[in-house]
Amino acid sequence: MDRELVNWLVRFGAPLLFFAQVFGIFGLPIPDELLLTIAGALAAGGRLNLSSITIAAVAGCLTGITLSYVVGRWVGLPVLRTRFTRHHDAIERAQKWFGRFGGWLLMFGYFIPGVRHVTAILAGSGCFSYRKFVTYAYPGGVLWCAVFLGLGYFAGDRWQEVAKTARTHLAQAAVIGVGAVATYAIVRVAAERRRTS
Repeated sequence: MDRELVNWLVRFGAPLLFFAQVFGIFGLPIPDELLLTIAGALAAGGRLNLSSITIAAVAGCLTGITLSYVVGRWVGLPVLRTRFTRHHDAIERAQKWFGRFGGWLLMFGYFIPGVRHVTAILAGSGCFSYRKFVTYAYPGGVLWCAVFLGLGYFAGDRWQEVAKTARTHLAQAAVIGVGAVATYAIVRVAAERRRTS
């Protein structure tokens, strides 16, 4: 599969990377991190133009995350409210929690496969205004693209072993980070409840 990805990237370059990022971020099972890492390695070897793949990757990522936000805005909240009519209070509480702490999850959720597909939909379902969404999602998308393109670029021919190791360590770090934020949120809410009781 890796050889096929290399051939496709060499043949189609930036347009392939753009559409792969759009649809991968939107939720299709596309190996986003692997494509970015391979693209970075191919740019280091002079087979792809680093500027064009960077622009394509970032533009595709931001387009995909924005589409997910729009889906959440148009579909998310109305579906939740009509499907779970008895749970309006729980939905409101969940939205408040996401509105309070979801920005960091939105920014760093790119590094956790599966999370990046859901956070933008949650943000669009009424938790975040578009401005607040952009404030967290866009820098996170640029960072995510830069990390994996950079890994590939600096790894060069060793991109396969670096990609495998990096994916594992970044996922672990992201899970630890999300766990730390969740723990902080729980402790803070418990302290607020004690103060108000």
